[in-house]
Amino acid sequence: MPILEYGLVHVYMGHGKGKTTSALGIVLRMAGCGGKSAVVQFMKGWPYSEAKALRFLPGVTLFQTGRPDYVYPDKIDPLDFSEAERGVSIAREAVFSGEYDLVVLDELNVALSFGLVPLGRVLDLIEGKPPQVELVFTGRNPPQELIDRADLITEMVEIRHPFQKGILARKGIDC
Repeated sequence: MPILEYGLVHVYMGHGKGKTTSALGIVLRMAGCGGKSAVVQFMKGWPYSEAKALRFLPGVTLFQTGRPDYVYPDKIDPLDFSEAERGVSIAREAVFSGEYDLVVLDELNVALSFGLVPLGRVLDLIEGKPPQVELVFTGRNPPQELIDRADLITEMVEIRHPFQKGILARKGIDC
C-alpha cells in the first residue's frame, strides 16, 4: 500500500550548501512513517558519510554511481557517461518498481548540466512516473525544462561559506 496519495516533483538547486541534506531530510521522514525510499547518487562514487548513515535507516536503499574522483566539465571521462547511464537505469527501475514511495536523484541536475544524461530520459521519467511516487532532484544548474515540471523548487543561496576563510570540508558536517 503506497504511503502517498499523490507524489510531487521537487527540485533543490542553487550554489548554496544543503541540497542533498534537504533531500535526505525527506528520506528520514519517509523512513519514520514506514515508507520506502531509493536514493540514487550521481557522480558520487566516494564513500561519503551520508552513504554510511543511510544503511541504518529502515526502508532506505542507496545506489551510488560515478567515479571516486571529482568530475570537471572540461575533463569528462567515458566512464562518467557509463556511470551516469547506470544511474538513470537504476532510477528508472526504482521509480517503476512499485517498491518505493520516494526516489531521490541526488546530483542529477549536475549530471544533466555536464551533458552526462540526456534530458529526454529524465523528462520521460517525470511524465511516466506512477502517481504515488515522489521524485526529488538535487544539484546545481538544473535545466529550465526540469524546473518547469517541478511542483516544489527550493534554491539554496550562498551568503557565507567557511571555505571563504580557508576552512575545508569537515568530516561529519560536509562529507
